[in-house]
Amino acid sequence: MKTIRIGSGAGYAGDRMDPAVELMEKGNLDYIIFECLAERTVAIGQQDREREADLGYNQLLEERMEKILPLVSRKRFKVITNMGAANPVSAAQVTKRTAQRLGVSGLKIACVTGDDITDRLEKYWENPVLENGKKLKDMKESLISANVYMGAEGITEALKNGADIVITGRVSDPALSIGPLVYEFGWNVEDNPEQMGQAVLIGHLLECAGQVTGGYYADPGYKDVPDLYKLGFPLTEVSEDGAFTVTKVEGSGGLVSVDTCKEQMVYEIHDPKAYLTPDAVADFSHVTFTQEGENRVRAEHALSHGRPDTLKVSVGYKDCFIGEGEISYGGGNCLARAQLAADIIEKRVKMTGIKLEEYRTDFIGLNSLYRDKISGMMNGGGIKEVRLRISGRTKDRRNAEHLANEVEALYTNGPAGGGGAVKRVSEIVSVCSVFIPREDVKQTVRYLEV
Repeated sequence: MKTIRIGSGAGYAGDRMDPAVELMEKGNLDYIIFECLAERTVAIGQQDREREADLGYNQLLEERMEKILPLVSRKRFKVITNMGAANPVSAAQVTKRTAQRLGVSGLKIACVTGDDITDRLEKYWENPVLENGKKLKDMKESLISANVYMGAEGITEALKNGADIVITGRVSDPALSIGPLVYEFGWNVEDNPEQMGQAVLIGHLLECAGQVTGGYYADPGYKDVPDLYKLGFPLTEVSEDGAFTVTKVEGSGGLVSVDTCKEQMVYEIHDPKAYLTPDAVADFSHVTFTQEGENRVRAEHALSHGRPDTLKVSVGYKDCFIGEGEISYGGGNCLARAQLAADIIEKRVKMTGIKLEEYRTDFIGLNSLYRDKISGMMNGGGIKEVRLRISGRTKDRRNAEHLANEVEALYTNGPAGGGGAVKRVSEIVSVCSVFIPREDVKQTVRYLEV
């Protein structure tokens, strides 16, 4: 029975590169995916593109391709990635130029577009926004991007046409793995409901890279993971019937176990019986994991129930500015001094007329995660150091700057012993969601050769 090996080279935009190189060198791969888009990443890419038209792709693209391309040329596996972000066309061009600079030839590069519907948003002004119930038109003054979560069709088409490297914009995370599986095995939701469920599960387990090999699982003394400092990234061995094994290369750090796989399976899943992706509505409620050997887990019995009629659109908008400052207090009476500092800032906000929509005080290490009531039960006496963080949310950058400056001013204006003061002002791009008919989205594949 035909079997293919798919590895995961990244789980987010800034992920490590050395585990991916290890996987490409030792994993005997047919494919490797690099999943590099979070919810806001495309919107931030659109802002980069506004500043310079050729930007908008993943900022580590060129650095990663310098490692990837020579290995692709030598090992002949294929690369599927969403590092195109807001500009897959430029990403493909950068990849071609990088290959030429490195003397790598004989590769076909594909870029998949069609996800960007920013210039067509007026058509959906009446659509409700998932997160706040408003109509999309109510937010039109602040909108900066709109990208559809597309499925794997473009990826599959590119592979059929001989692409060695496929670069996309906003596709669903599992689509990066589903594309090669559909290409290799000819699966579809109508004839292969179990296999397509398995395909979504494969993509979901691989999409966060080191999470399924123990990274997000590790909790010392409770859930121990060996050699976490050299965490290896996962690969799957997939059979034509849909059954697959999750593993990693020998000698790499981390752990592949039934529990690491279970934890990743339920990660970011709203309904395990109906996980909506563009390619299939997956049902993970019957999945079984079996430990086949050291760092080898077999996964079976995912299902699928057709495809959704609508596709999710990730809409980026300029939300606010956050001004924040931090300062540390240590030694005897440090908590009381930090509390006095917090009281000073709160009063100065009112006195100087800083206008904020939201205001927050954190004593990091004491109550920043659980707030006051729960933290008070967890913490005894004897606090010897505390870091005060003050933050405020505002529509106006100047107010954010004023707040951050007030925290820094604690240095010389008291209370005693403050140190390590920092201040920051951040412009916040947020994301909301609408749904549009799937027939409104058309994928286009373009090719470059080197």
